[in-house]
Amino acid sequence: MIVAVALPLVAEYGAAVTTSQIARAAGIGEATIFRAFKDKDELLDACVAEAVGTDHVLRELASISLDEPVAVRLTEAAEALRAHLERLGTVIGALHASGHRRGREPGTGTRDGDGPSGGGDGPSRAPDGPPRDGRAESATVLRNAVVELIGPDRAAFRLSPEKVASAFLGLLFTRLQTPVAEADAPLTPDELIDVLLHGTLHHPGSP
Repeated sequence: MIVAVALPLVAEYGAAVTTSQIARAAGIGEATIFRAFKDKDELLDACVAEAVGTDHVLRELASISLDEPVAVRLTEAAEALRAHLERLGTVIGALHASGHRRGREPGTGTRDGDGPSGGGDGPSRAPDGPPRDGRAESATVLRNAVVELIGPDRAAFRLSPEKVASAFLGLLFTRLQTPVAEADAPLTPDELIDVLLHGTLHHPGSP
């Protein structure tokens, strides 16, 4: 519960968020935070782990009705994944900009000035997000969830569901990573799904 309340505050303030702000937002005493976490940095690390984790978006993907047309299913999946990746980027970016360090050496971290044990400034670096094998595992889990989502229509595709899911995620990730200034008209979720399912030719299959 503390992490869920802290996430939007971390996204807004980065590492500058105070434990007193989080406690007020959660409707709890500040001491309760320090019974759950040894210091603010540990809470911030928990927020990063929650943002990086795929449990929430997997639940959203699993809630999409398989009775819907495949284009509708994929559009809903694109929206869910967009929200997940934007939240991840916002949290990581805010912490990076404010110098939060993950994986501190024992004894180097202290609570923020508003915490029960006073203030202190330790060395900092940008949060790295999940390790490389963790990113690969997350990508595989998300691909498998999309495979399940399009499974009922596997006979309609020329490619395997695994390849269709990989193409879907590739298009989605590229859309989200393209700076707006470089894209005259970024693909909407509907356009992205249309390109995935029908290509860009007026008459698919024509030269």
